[in-house]
Amino acid sequence: MFGRRKKVQLETERLTLRPPIHSDFVPWANLRLESQAFLTPWEPTWSQDHLSRKAFTNRVYWAQRSMVNGTAYPFFLVRRSDNALIGAITLDNIRRGPAQSATTGYWTGERFTRQGYMREAIKAVVHYAFNTLDLSRIEAGCLPENTPSRRLLESCGYKYEGVAQSYLQINGRWRNHVLYANLRNDRRGKTEVGLA
Repeated sequence: MFGRRKKVQLETERLTLRPPIHSDFVPWANLRLESQAFLTPWEPTWSQDHLSRKAFTNRVYWAQRSMVNGTAYPFFLVRRSDNALIGAITLDNIRRGPAQSATTGYWTGERFTRQGYMREAIKAVVHYAFNTLDLSRIEAGCLPENTPSRRLLESCGYKYEGVAQSYLQINGRWRNHVLYANLRNDRRGKTEVGLA
């Protein structure tokens, strides 16, 4: 059918990365709710209907349109051993032409952190971006005090590039972010900065 693309699904050692589907609503809402205190310091303020079925349905439709248009690739992380939803990662803001770049954003439910799942997911998405989508640059940003996220990005080949002032509104305030980038043909040395 014209305008449709084959469904994208990525596999890692323990995970299946796939677009969200309508039947993910309950596991997604439960995971977000149980992890709310853990997630909200690092995310934009949740809307009043953030955990509603209608808002989730809109997310699913946005994901479908974005993938068809090639502007974003939103993936849910599903652990194959028990089919548990553990988080999400999005390759977003895909820019073609001379830029050939995108940004990555991700989250993990609190009980699934520090188990290497997001490292697997980021590496799979980076590989897909460079080798299938032919992107040249993938960017990511995080709050300066988010040491676990900074270490994660660096362990996946992202390198520190600087600080963006008032980059995003996080938890109701404009916040500076440290910026990282992963380049397909990267000849830069290590750029770790200020991590204890």
